[in-house]
Amino acid sequence: MGVSSMTGFAREAGEAAGISWVWELKSVNGRSLDLRLRLPPGFDALEMTLRAALGRRFRRGSISATLTVARTQPPAIRINRDALGRILALLGELSGEIEAAAPPRLDGLLNLRGVIETVDDEDEAIVAERHAAILAGWTAALDRLHASRGEEGARLDAVLAGQLGELSGLVAAAADCAAAQPEAIRARLAAQIAELGELVPALPPERLAQEAAMLITRADIREELDRLRAHLAQAGDLLRQGEAVGRQLDFLCQELNREANTLCSKSADIELTRIGLALKAAVEQFREQVQNLE
Repeated sequence: MGVSSMTGFAREAGEAAGISWVWELKSVNGRSLDLRLRLPPGFDALEMTLRAALGRRFRRGSISATLTVARTQPPAIRINRDALGRILALLGELSGEIEAAAPPRLDGLLNLRGVIETVDDEDEAIVAERHAAILAGWTAALDRLHASRGEEGARLDAVLAGQLGELSGLVAAAADCAAAQPEAIRARLAAQIAELGELVPALPPERLAQEAAMLITRADIREELDRLRAHLAQAGDLLRQGEAVGRQLDFLCQELNREANTLCSKSADIELTRIGLALKAAVEQFREQVQNLE
């Protein structure tokens, strides 16, 4: 199983028990799993079940989910006879006060607010059937979102593999450059002492060797190179492992950056410093892509 991105989109639609419904899910990067759910009136009771199903499928990402519901059949209607009776009684009282008033027409009475009412479905079996269809649609939408995030993850996987190759090449170049550091340090120290030869007494060869050894020890980057190689190997293993490895890779990026900083600070050579700075830039590019992973 490959790595999964936190970016994706899914849409699922269907019909059941006199309604049509549409799920739309959008997923973007997030530090944790966050769901913003929009449900129409009458479906709020499903929220806990919907959130639990999402939590079983994903680890990270900011997800917006919207459910749109429409009737495929017109609702039943009824006459509110109490309201109609009160209106007729009021018309009877006013008829004696308004002599020229025409008798009310039926269509006019039916257009008055409150006379005609829509009847909501109260049958529990119908409501249960609708809820079951909505939940099944949610499961299908989560499947589509998972597939969408997986496709984006496959594209990121190829990019990250290329960046790991670049980082490994820079580490190898740093190792080659570091091998020449001891001789460069000795030559630089000897040149500096030669420049000061007229001002201070000449150092004995033993003291010169001790000073060179101290400088070489401080500039030794073998441990940093070993840790860089280990971190890169672990990053490759995590990419091959797949699933939710974004947090672990993000932590490795911090460690890679720390070792690159130390390498630059220990550098006694312009070329090694250049490689160290290139390594820092490559680590930052790697981290930017890693932050898209679940």
